[in-house]
Amino acid sequence: MNGIYEEIRLALHGIWQHRWMALGVAWAVAALGWLVIALIPNSYQSRSRIYVEQQNVLSTEIGVSEREQRANIERIRQTLASTENLEQVVRRTELASEAATPEQIRSLATQLKGRVTVAAEQDPTRIGEPGNMFEVSVSWNAPGLAREINQSLIDVFVERNLAGSRQEATQSVEFLDRQIAERESRLRELEESRAVFETQFAGLLPGTGTITQRIEQARAEFRNIESDLAAAQSSLSTVQAQLAATPPTVSTPGTYIPGGAGAAGPNTARLQALESQLADARGRGWTDSHPDVQALNRQIARTRAAAAGEGSGGSAGRTVGGGSTANPLYMSLRSMLADRQAQVAALTARRDQLRRGIQMLNNGDASDPASLAEQQQLDRDYQALQAQYTDLVADRERIRLRGDVALETDTGTYRVVDPPSAPTAPVSPNRPLLLILVLFAAIGAGVAAAFAKSQLKNTYATARRLGTGTGLPVLGAITEVVSATTAASRRQKFRRFAMASVALGGVFGMLMAVEFIQRGMAA
Repeated sequence: MNGIYEEIRLALHGIWQHRWMALGVAWAVAALGWLVIALIPNSYQSRSRIYVEQQNVLSTEIGVSEREQRANIERIRQTLASTENLEQVVRRTELASEAATPEQIRSLATQLKGRVTVAAEQDPTRIGEPGNMFEVSVSWNAPGLAREINQSLIDVFVERNLAGSRQEATQSVEFLDRQIAERESRLRELEESRAVFETQFAGLLPGTGTITQRIEQARAEFRNIESDLAAAQSSLSTVQAQLAATPPTVSTPGTYIPGGAGAAGPNTARLQALESQLADARGRGWTDSHPDVQALNRQIARTRAAAAGEGSGGSAGRTVGGGSTANPLYMSLRSMLADRQAQVAALTARRDQLRRGIQMLNNGDASDPASLAEQQQLDRDYQALQAQYTDLVADRERIRLRGDVALETDTGTYRVVDPPSAPTAPVSPNRPLLLILVLFAAIGAGVAAAFAKSQLKNTYATARRLGTGTGLPVLGAITEVVSATTAASRRQKFRRFAMASVALGGVFGMLMAVEFIQRGMAA
């Protein structure tokens, strides 16, 4: 521990012995450093914040997706500090007095671009996503000019975006109008060609579409008609068989008049009612094997026997009338037969017509490969153009609506939340900190120079160091005897050294005071 303490004492003694050298180096380093700091120009920064509305209910309804909104935010960040905008800023501010030619304007705009920063703040509702708030910072060597540049940059951006959005929407609508007009003309030509082609073969087959599609439709209808025709023919055969087995007339028993009166018996009236029911059942197409028809036949047989018994009574009454009448079942079957024959005839005629049309299209000119290919190509072209036309019309209306939205709502789209600030102190360089660092660096350089100088001399400050360095025993040490004249001279030199050191600190304090006075004047 004593050795370390002695080494520190020796180092301090060596530095003190070369204190004037240390003070000179400190003055030189401090003067050079402070001069360099004084030559660094001040840079003042003006900050502002603007809000750009990119999402609203109407824009979402008309097709502005979230991806497009993020792309718009990135576009805004890039175009805020674009070279074209900065050139307009140069022309609008006092910088125009420094630029007389377009080349100088571009040079100032390029210089200004490195001093303009645009940052999109984070959206508080979506972590990691940029929001609609943008911070604009401008750095320049004059506080008033920095604020003026910031304000002009915001004005140019808002003006250019409002005009650009409307102009872009107008140009897009005009382009789509031209494309729609071209497709309308082409659609009319194709419609005329299709009309001519379909008129040529309109009477052959029904339906719409190409010849191949019409043939397929006709074949499907032909199969359905054949199925219906087979059912109608079967029904006709059934009616014919029933009609052949049904007599045109039926015999009716005489009417029993009891007591000589002219009233018919109850069994006779029931027989007539049952026969009427049987005629209605056969009119519905029921055959003799139908359970209801079989039940009616059994009831009619029993009732007919009872009605005959009513005519063989005693002298109390007598039977009158009798003979044959038209069979109502036969008349009903004749009517059904006429209906079935008409239905079969209509289906047969339609089947024959479709068969002839299909054969003509398969064997005639319409089935020619060139004709079919032409008609199919016309149909494909028409459908493709129709789809394009529909999409273009929808796009035009959407873009037109978006342009109207921009025209009506852009007044609230761009809002200056924080106007450009008037800087009161330069953001760079930080002169107070630099002055302090230079002072400490100067003192350190002086101390290091004095210490190095003391190490270069082969002297011994103590008797112990002398003995250690030479390896010889030291018998004693003679204390320095300082005369009054030497002491006075040493005190005079110390006062000079102290005054020089205080002067270095005074210069530092004066520079700090000047810096803060300048800041106060700028504010």
